[in-house]
Amino acid sequence: MAVPTGDRAVVLGGSMAGLLAARVLADTYRDVVIVERDDMSPGAEARRGVPQGRHVHGLLARGQQILDELFPGFTEDAVAAGIPTGDLGELRWYFNGRRLRPSTTGLVCVSATRPLLESRVRARVAEIQNVTFTDLHDIVGPVTDDARTTVTGVRVRSRRPGAEERVLEADLVVDATGRASRTPVWLEELGYARPEEERIQIDLSYTTRRFRLPDPSVLHGDLSINPVSSPSHPRGAFLSRIEDGLIVVSLTGVLGDSAPAELEGFLAWTKTLPVSDIHDVLQDAEPVGDGTVFRYPASVRRRYEQLDRFPGRFLVLGDAACSFNPVYGQGMTVSALEALVLRTHLRRGPVPDPAAFLGDIARVVDVPWDFSAGADLGFPEVEGRRTAKVRMGGAYMARLQAAAVHDGEVTGTFMKVAGLVEPPQALMSPRMMFRVMRGSRQSRPALVAS
Repeated sequence: MAVPTGDRAVVLGGSMAGLLAARVLADTYRDVVIVERDDMSPGAEARRGVPQGRHVHGLLARGQQILDELFPGFTEDAVAAGIPTGDLGELRWYFNGRRLRPSTTGLVCVSATRPLLESRVRARVAEIQNVTFTDLHDIVGPVTDDARTTVTGVRVRSRRPGAEERVLEADLVVDATGRASRTPVWLEELGYARPEEERIQIDLSYTTRRFRLPDPSVLHGDLSINPVSSPSHPRGAFLSRIEDGLIVVSLTGVLGDSAPAELEGFLAWTKTLPVSDIHDVLQDAEPVGDGTVFRYPASVRRRYEQLDRFPGRFLVLGDAACSFNPVYGQGMTVSALEALVLRTHLRRGPVPDPAAFLGDIARVVDVPWDFSAGADLGFPEVEGRRTAKVRMGGAYMARLQAAAVHDGEVTGTFMKVAGLVEPPQALMSPRMMFRVMRGSRQSRPALVAS
């Protein structure tokens, strides 16, 4: 570990983005404080601050690699603890109602519930001596110097009845409070402009239930079954083996469509999926607990990097900067990539330049945002500007997914790009374009007009 050069950094928010930011800050600061409104005591229950926590979560391959880098042995420990893992390319993927040919990629899929995954990261962060958790505290707002050009701390208040507001002084404050971040409001109150926002209104719903299988062989050894939503088949689902010998099933609807949470309606809805695999698996499954519903109205990207002015000693990352449609599983991995960007900036000095940092994380966000926003704009009912790049990208992806039905190499490359391990250019190499054009001709009926 590096020798700390700063005094105190305060991280607002104790979810994955905040935990990973704290991990890298601990190499530079003598004292790192994580402020969180929820209870952060040991346990693996879904938190109020993570409303999607009970539903199927995806940690993309690059995210898994970064967790192993920041917390050596993380995946090995997860496997030892009984968390199922598998090869990302060997999962049962369906696009446009057709199964992609499996491919061995070497990319690890860690199939844990969000609360369990987060709790294991939190436990590793808690082992760092100079990191402390201040949970069950509301974040009131930043404190600045008289000129309002530099953030010098944050006002917080315990959620205990009668508690008074207090100030945590800091050399650096990092907002990782998620999509409900109040930074745009704080900036306006301090005399700064609010960032412009890009919104893709998808009106997604997740309806999730857990089950126990009397005969796990019904899965045929598969870790996950994923008929993915598409314009030709808007209803989708994710079935994953998770800890404790259970499976979790999340049914996805878009544009206001939503599966019922009660068991009979839930099972009936699985019959409307483009393939029968999930319905077949659940025939004799034993329900565990009640169903839950989560609604996600829109993906939101806040363009902080375009602001002319921004207070010093203050950074924004994670969902507070860009909140992705969760169906693509990008959020945790993008937060991990942003933590690496933060580490790079901290190596130059304990107080990163906000403009440079926000510009660098914007470049991290560009690829996953283009991927998810482009896929959502494939639904004709979704409002948004469809540039020539978006239209061409959608048409090519339709061909690529059709080709992957027959060609495992196309599947493997697609998974590496979707997993943020390889750049999008890997899908556009002459060799790959040839395979896509050749393979898509075999699947012409599956192609969907963009």
